[in-house]
Amino acid sequence: MNHTPLVAILLAVTTGLAGASGAAAQGNPQVTLETDKGTVVLELYPDKAPETVANFLEYVRDGFYTGTVFHRVIDGFMIQGGGFTADLVKKDTRGPVKNESDNGLSNARGTIAMARTPDPHSATAQFFISVADNSEFLDSGKTADKWGYTVFGRVIEGMDVVDQIAKVATGMQKGMQDVPKEPVRILSASAG
Repeated sequence: MNHTPLVAILLAVTTGLAGASGAAAQGNPQVTLETDKGTVVLELYPDKAPETVANFLEYVRDGFYTGTVFHRVIDGFMIQGGGFTADLVKKDTRGPVKNESDNGLSNARGTIAMARTPDPHSATAQFFISVADNSEFLDSGKTADKWGYTVFGRVIEGMDVVDQIAKVATGMQKGMQDVPKEPVRILSASAG
């Protein structure tokens, strides 16, 4: 009995399945941000930052980010959003999540991390996407004097959009620095 056709079929099927693997096959959730400047797709890492990813996804599913803006933009550093409306009114949030910055992920170009105050456990809804390698300034473990910023995912599509946002003209508005002169809105955020 010749098993060559059966072996070839099995090989083709398993090769096809292997080729279909990737971020989605690994079970990592993805979030699509539709902005005034274009689409950004994020891959999230719940295995590295479980509480942070769960928190972010809850805000996404609740529609919280729709209509918010990137309110702090510093070219060569990062773009920050997710907390203010277009008229710079701060949105009410749930309670903060614990800092998970000791998860082995670095604030490299294209990563998304949680924004926070000097209190390491103060992150709620605001996030930032690094447009440069910020690991030297934003990474660290849990030490009394230097907590890092929790990286919980990365841009997998639309880094050109992030770079375009980073280049917008900014100024001072309502007591805040580095605010885009023309609002850059998040039109929608959806999990997939």
